[in-house]
Amino acid sequence: MTLPSTPEVATACNCSLCRRSGGPWVYFPLGTVKIEGHPECTTEYIWGDRTLRNIRCRTCGVVTHWEPMDPVACPRQGINLGNFDPALIAAVRVRRFDGAETWTFVDE
Repeated sequence: MTLPSTPEVATACNCSLCRRSGGPWVYFPLGTVKIEGHPECTTEYIWGDRTLRNIRCRTCGVVTHWEPMDPVACPRQGINLGNFDPALIAAVRVRRFDGAETWTFVDE
């Protein structure tokens, strides 16, 4: 994956899916992240309310990103920043989001 720009902020969410799949997450407009590799190298998981398609590597199982099921309703995608160089992660402000209960940022 190649990001279109260096992110300034990432989100660490504690919802049941995010706390299991990793992160932190950064968000970009749909189609702006360059994703290379054969589609057969990944598999998807469509979660509960069927709004997101979570993509992971078939070999190692690591979640790489998510895409919206309805790109009109949600024109962005989430990228698992944990897949990038630790120096990049260290340079990005990570905000804590309570996706498990209050659906609010808890660091403000």
